[in-house]
Amino acid sequence: MNKSLLKFIADFGPLLIFFVIYYKSGNNLSVAIPPLIVATIVAVAVIYFIEKKIPYIPLIGGVIISLFGGLTLYFNNPVFIYMKPTIINIIFALALIIGRIFFNQNFLKFFLKTAFQLDEPGWIKLNNRWAFFFIFLAILNELVWRTQPETTWVNFKVWGILPLTFIFTAAQLPLINKHKI
Repeated sequence: MNKSLLKFIADFGPLLIFFVIYYKSGNNLSVAIPPLIVATIVAVAVIYFIEKKIPYIPLIGGVIISLFGGLTLYFNNPVFIYMKPTIINIIFALALIIGRIFFNQNFLKFFLKTAFQLDEPGWIKLNNRWAFFFIFLAILNELVWRTQPETTWVNFKVWGILPLTFIFTAAQLPLINKHKI
């Protein structure tokens, strides 16, 4: 199995496992969350094995999934897992905004500089766009979980957020091409 396929499985496998178990268990979050936590921890280990370095974004996601999934199970209250995407997206947005404004650091550039090279105005624009996109996703998650049934929220997590992220990423290609060095 090649590295990129293994990395793809490690990135999306835990979500797929959660989704399948959730529906096979009769829409039971308490049954689906423990395999999600275990699969996420395994995925972080797999990515570490492939990349030979600590995968910061998956690691942060794994810690947050374990924390909020654990809180959901401990308190038997799904609000914790519902809020996880909101909190992750706000953390990412704040990191991009605060890093840029207060520390004069472009964290997006730090994480993506090996993927492609942009001039400084391109990195600033891309950083700002991603920060606002993360805020948009946080607000959207709040709207969905607060106004829709749980199964709608679960479907939104898989079939809403992922396609929106892929579309947003693809929409950044003209900016990336314009500012490529």
